[in-house]
This record gives sequence, C-alpha cells and structure tokens, in this order.
Amino acid sequence: MATLIRSKITNKLSNAATSVTNKSQAKVSGMFARMGFQAATDEEALGFAACDDLDYDHRQGLQMDILKTDEVGGGEVGGDGTVEGDSHYQRDGTGPPPSSSKDGGLCSELGGQDKPKITAWEAGWNVTNAIQGMFVLGLPYAILHGGYLGLFLIIFAAVVCCYTGKILIACLYEENEDGELVRVRDSYVDIANACCSPRFPLLGGRIVNVAQIIELVMTCILYVVVSGNLMYNSFPNLPVSQKSWAIIATAALLPCAFLKNLKAVSKFSLLCTLAHFVINILVIAYCLSRARDWAWDKVKFYIDVKKFPISIGIIVFSYTSQIFLPSLEGNMQKPSEFHCMMNWTHIAACILKGLFALVAYLTWADATKEVITDNLPSTIRAVVNIFLVAKALLSYPLPFFAAVEVLEKSLFQDGGRAFFPDCYGGDGRLKSWGLSLRCGLVVFTLLMAIYVPHFALLMGLTGSLTGAGLCFLLPSLFHLKLLWRKLLWHQVFFDVAIFVIGGICSISGFIHSMEGLIEAYKYNIQD
Repeated sequence: MATLIRSKITNKLSNAATSVTNKSQAKVSGMFARMGFQAATDEEALGFAACDDLDYDHRQGLQMDILKTDEVGGGEVGGDGTVEGDSHYQRDGTGPPPSSSKDGGLCSELGGQDKPKITAWEAGWNVTNAIQGMFVLGLPYAILHGGYLGLFLIIFAAVVCCYTGKILIACLYEENEDGELVRVRDSYVDIANACCSPRFPLLGGRIVNVAQIIELVMTCILYVVVSGNLMYNSFPNLPVSQKSWAIIATAALLPCAFLKNLKAVSKFSLLCTLAHFVINILVIAYCLSRARDWAWDKVKFYIDVKKFPISIGIIVFSYTSQIFLPSLEGNMQKPSEFHCMMNWTHIAACILKGLFALVAYLTWADATKEVITDNLPSTIRAVVNIFLVAKALLSYPLPFFAAVEVLEKSLFQDGGRAFFPDCYGGDGRLKSWGLSLRCGLVVFTLLMAIYVPHFALLMGLTGSLTGAGLCFLLPSLFHLKLLWRKLLWHQVFFDVAIFVIGGICSISGFIHSMEGLIEAYKYNIQD
C-alpha cells in the first residue's frame, strides 16, 4: 500500500513539473517572440503548437465538439479526419477554407474549395501575359542606349525576377515539427506583416498595399492610354480624337467589373498571349525581310548615361509579376509545380525579348524609336496597332482583378479593422454598391488616362518606386528576415546583392524620371 501511495504521489509531482516546464517554455518563447527573435507571428505559432500536451488536449476536445456538431447538423470535417481549423495549413490547399481568417476575404476568395483552381499551364499563361506586356515594344529602344549591356540586362532581369518570385512564395511557408512545409500566409501583405511584427504588425501590409494599388492601377491606366493612342495613329483621317478612342476602349472594358475569379482572367491571358505572338511575328517578319541591311556595327558596348537608367526601368518593368504570384500560386491545382512554371515562363520570355530587341534594333539602328511599331511602314503599322490594341484590352483584366482584390480586402473585408462594411452579402454575392465601386475604378482609369498628359514619364517614375520595390527590394528583404536561420551563405549573398542593385536602379530611375517630368512641363512637351 505504501509503495502504491508513493508511486501515485511521484506521478502527480512529475506531471505537475512537466506542466510547469511547458508553461515556462511557452512564456519564454512568447517573450522572445515579442522581442523580435522569432520570425513567425503569434497566429502562426499557434499552428505549430501540436507538440504541447495542453494544446493537444485542446485540439482533441475541439475535434470531438466538431464531430458532435457534424452528427447533429453537418459539421466540416475532412475525409482524412482533418479539423476545419487546421485546413488553413494544408500544403495542397485541398481542405475547406477556414471560417475566419486574419486576411479577411482575400484568403477565402483565393483559397476556397468552391473556387475553380487553375492548372500550371493556365498560371503560366497569366505570368507570360504579365511579363510579355506592352513594354516589350520598348526593348529595342533600350538596346539603342545600352548596346550589348542592354542585352545582358534583359537576361539578368529575367534571372533575378524569376529568383525573387520563388523566394517570395517561399516566404508563404514554414516548416512544422515533422519538417513538412505548410502554408501559413496567403498574400504579399501577410509576408510584410510577419516581418514587421510584433512591434508594427500592420505597417508592412499597409506599405505593400499602397505600392500594389499604385502599380496595378497605373498599369490599367497605361493600357487605356496605349489603346487610345494606337487607334488614333492607326486611323488619323477619322474624325475621332485620341480621348474619344480612349472612351471607346473603356466602354469595352466595363465588363471587367463582373469578374469573379482568376479562371476567367486566364482565358483573357491566353488570348492576350496569342495576340502578342502575332505582333512579334509581324514585326520580326518585316525585320527579317531587311536582314541584308542589318547594322551589326551599330551595336556598341557603351551606354548613354542619361537615358539608359530609363531603359533599365523599361526592362525591369517588363518582367514585373511578383504582385500576382501569391494569388496565382494559391489558385494552382498543384502548387508544387510553381517553380517549374516560373522557370519555363522566364526562360521563354528572356529568349523572345532578347531576339525581338536585337533583330528590331539591327533593322533600324540609330533611327529606333521608343515604341518600335512607329518605325514600321504605314500599312503594316495599322495592322500591328490593331493587334496591339487587342493585346492592351485583353491585358487589362489581370491587373484590374488584382487591384480589386487588394482594395476589397483592405477596405471592406479586413475583419474589425475594415473601414467600410463588407461589399459581399451573406450568400457570397457582390452587393450592388460594390459593383458600382468596381465600375467606378474602371472610369477612374479613363479619367487618369485623359488628364495625365505625360503618362509615360509618370509611369517610369511609378515603376522606379513600386516596381523595383515590389520585385527586388521587398522579396529579398523578406526572405532574409523570415528565413535567415535556414539560408545558406550563397542565398544570403544573392539576397543582399539583389537588394543593393534594386536600390541603385530605383534611385537612378526616380531621379531621371523626375528630370524628364520637369523638362516636359518646362518646355510643354506632349507625349
């Protein structure tokens, strides 16, 4: 009897000591997290607390409650026994969306089971559409001021942007106790908030939101401006002004307000890519017809110090896709194919851009203009411009959809921190006033396209700030911050080098764009 009593007392003391040890470890871990020594936020740390006995008991009780609810009224428990609250951390995204999320509506919009998923090919078409944009037509102009260095920069920018896209997605994941990668963040904003917490938990997300909105909206404005300008130059004899053509283009873009998911956007991206290939084929075919007159001796190793920084902005901005990547990766049926998709899209873009820029420059040499289609004969120019307008209109939905996602999440679906009531009803349908706001955004792009006279320089200024920041500076900085303990020395070197080079390009492009704006207003130069 005495032995039995002594054994029970020993067990109780041992359990009490274990409980005290666990609580002490939790307090110490929390203290270090508040001091900034732990990259993960408090919400993310809860996802990895399964090893704690108290947490295990809590989860077991929660699972029993859900099972009871399912027996009574149909709860949400997966076929493999996964609890609803844990589905947020599944790698393949097959589980049901969490009932509540820190990200508000964006997570459920992009990761919900009821939303159609896209294949790796469809995601590749979206990325190709983003990095084979209208700025491709300005690449021969970059060769004019950069020579062989411009060609090298086209290759270098492809490598860097592909790398930063991968490390940005890597920041969405953390390892659990079993060494498996689980997705603990859903967007660019989540990554920024994780880096700035616990001292400034919302600062990083707000900075990224502002940068994303500026770049996305300005991209939409650019497509409207280009559409009006190209149509006006294609049919100069018609009594239709450039502003009127811009209004007609905007009327064709109003259905974008009804977009619900990326599945429809992928179809537009496919058509846009096909239009882009037709444009390239027409321009390259004309250039090949004049291959005997190519001026190889005009390609130099020198650069125009004053104008080449603007060319750098053109090349870098032509590879911009980072702001779309978290949404695309979250919508993929097989996220494990993301890296392969990034590789082939950027390799293809690098080859096509390099060949297009070199062949076009060899054809016109020092007479190369900012938009290469302006060098074409009038008959061919009209045909190419029509395809360019089609490409611009088909490119519009992707940045517009992304801008709407950011605005709705920030202003209407941010839980208790939202500035306005939710724009979606209880059944998930968009309210009428929410649809009106989307239409208002389309109209806003039209007004900006009409009343901003020097949009090309303004776009260069915006790209130097937001483009370099979102593609170079922030991904490398976030990668160093969140995954510092797991990075190898060469990864640290790459991140630091990209951050330094991106900072130099951003500052240089900003200064020269400001000089161009001042000069344009001073001498009343029209675009």
